[in-house]
Amino acid sequence: MDYKKIFKKREMRLKLINCLRFIPTKPYLKMVYKIKTGKKLNLKNPVGFNEKLNWLKVNDVHPEYTDYVDKIKVREIVKQKLGEDICFPLLGQWEKYQDIDFNALPDKFVLKCNHDSGSVKVIKDKSQINHSEFKKFFNSRLKINPFAIGREYPYKKVKPMIMAEKFMTPDNASDIEDYKFFCFNGKPEIMFIATERSIDCKFDFFDMDFNHLDIVNIHPQSGKEIKKPENFDKMKEIAQKLSQGIKFARIDLYEIEGKIYFGEYTFFHGGGFWLFSPVEWERKLGDLINVKG
Repeated sequence: MDYKKIFKKREMRLKLINCLRFIPTKPYLKMVYKIKTGKKLNLKNPVGFNEKLNWLKVNDVHPEYTDYVDKIKVREIVKQKLGEDICFPLLGQWEKYQDIDFNALPDKFVLKCNHDSGSVKVIKDKSQINHSEFKKFFNSRLKINPFAIGREYPYKKVKPMIMAEKFMTPDNASDIEDYKFFCFNGKPEIMFIATERSIDCKFDFFDMDFNHLDIVNIHPQSGKEIKKPENFDKMKEIAQKLSQGIKFARIDLYEIEGKIYFGEYTFFHGGGFWLFSPVEWERKLGDLINVKG
């Protein structure tokens, strides 16, 4: 499979999708789903996982989820649910790049936006920051409203901010592995580990006994043996607690030097447009989302 061609096609599709932003949500989702997946979206009687995610966008609206997807406000929610703070230490938050006091920050830190995905800069030496480029990058990202792209309602009213977190990657590691649990009404069913994110991201899926699953979802499998996380059982407990009462939530966690850290809540994995292969996994995961009650 030529993934470079896939990503090139995806960029072309995004340009087309940008032209459709002012269309009402239901017809918009149907058109975007067709553009991205090549399939018809059935919102009346959804069956597959991604169909049901889009059904949830329209029919299962919870205004409180806005704080769950806000990477600043969610910190307090997680603390209340777990009784402990497992979030990365927060070093500061600002409305625009010009407000950041870099003299007050350590040499290493992570700078990112609180309201979207991908607006991240990992700083390993702040003296090397190109402030002109960073200012342009972050102030442009602050203007983005993810709701307009995927109609994921929780993002509609998040106040865009820039935040800094403590740099947590161990010195002997190029990246930290990301453990993402698919939870249905508070029950983790499968998870995947994202690796090589700074190079060419790989997804490896596992069941709750850490058996590798033959699943491809946008990114290829790593083809490598991946060791079971030291605190895998504890991660499952945390994912279960954080997803109670939610039809579907992806809970992202990290394990660094034996300690678990919370990453984020995701209510619409892949925006509801990343189809699973083999195709039977669309039905298997879709069966776990209750759209009737």
